[in-house]
Amino acid sequence: MHFDLFYELSVPEQLGCSEQQIFSQALNEISLADTLSFQTAWLVEHHYMKGYSHSSAPELFLAALSQRTKNIRLGHAIVPLPYNHPVRVAERAATLDILSNGRLEFGFGRGFSPKEYDSFGVAMSDSRTITSESFEIIKQSFSGKPINYDGEHYKLSDIELFPKVLQTPHPPLWTAAVSPSSYEMAAKLGIGAMVGPFKPWFMVKEDIKLYRKSWTKYHNDTTNNASLNPKVAMTVGILCLEDEKRAHDIGKPAFEWFYRNLLQQTSPVLKNLHESYEYYKSIGKFQGLLSKTVNLKVLETFGLVIVGNPEHCVTKLKKLEAASVDHVLLAIGAGAIDTNIVKESMQLINDQVIPHFRSSHSE
Repeated sequence: MHFDLFYELSVPEQLGCSEQQIFSQALNEISLADTLSFQTAWLVEHHYMKGYSHSSAPELFLAALSQRTKNIRLGHAIVPLPYNHPVRVAERAATLDILSNGRLEFGFGRGFSPKEYDSFGVAMSDSRTITSESFEIIKQSFSGKPINYDGEHYKLSDIELFPKVLQTPHPPLWTAAVSPSSYEMAAKLGIGAMVGPFKPWFMVKEDIKLYRKSWTKYHNDTTNNASLNPKVAMTVGILCLEDEKRAHDIGKPAFEWFYRNLLQQTSPVLKNLHESYEYYKSIGKFQGLLSKTVNLKVLETFGLVIVGNPEHCVTKLKKLEAASVDHVLLAIGAGAIDTNIVKESMQLINDQVIPHFRSSHSE
């Protein structure tokens, strides 16, 4: 199992840090991770989410990281394709792949914010078709050949993009997966599935089973192809410290703050059932329950966070590994604890947790 890092670039008022300080701290944390055993640093793209996420231009942040790091891979988790033109996405992705010397991981999805859709002038009902068309265009661009595409939303004729991606045949591809149909789609496309912090573990386990079953259905004859392997990445909030009580004392307000804000951000799509987002209704039932009792114990019970000493963290993470999670995306402190404690936890995970798992750099 690979150990990655996950960033929203949160700016919680209680930390008393400016945006500039938060960005600088995250750059320093990931620069430290570059010297340790962490595989990839993932950045989200969100807009208008004050406090919760100030990562509205992750491609710029990742470009800065490309010049400060040498080993750690740089990932989009994810680019919301409905309000990013696929040509610009492909151009920026290729530029980042070159700047990072071939360390790009490309994740895409639909996004979930009605406010974002409204402000970018896109109908949520078109989200699936736009995402599908955009992905096909981006895949064509990664081939290095001119793009020819005639779709409902995009029409391109003999368009050759520059620069071209460095990795062969292309950067690893991932898609955000929430509904069971998204997991099956990821398997059919032959790309990785990225699990966000939305659903309890008992639901995610079933999703992973469906993904791998579907993969066998669509790619039974290519499972030994190194360029085409099933991959599941799961986001988990974590705080690992030597003293378990200290971990809980620090982690409790941080993770409760994060999930209160997450519920606030997802509530618009849950309250008003938008076309092509019907599955969110089932998540809404779970999140409705969670909103009444947002506390660390409940979050741990549902497998959304892991807080404790190294031994406890190893035990919890082993369950994910046993369920075929390939990448665990660690949101250390969920962006709501002091950067020095983040680095302390990062070092401890590197020294006392990761060694209990298969090499984080093995493929």
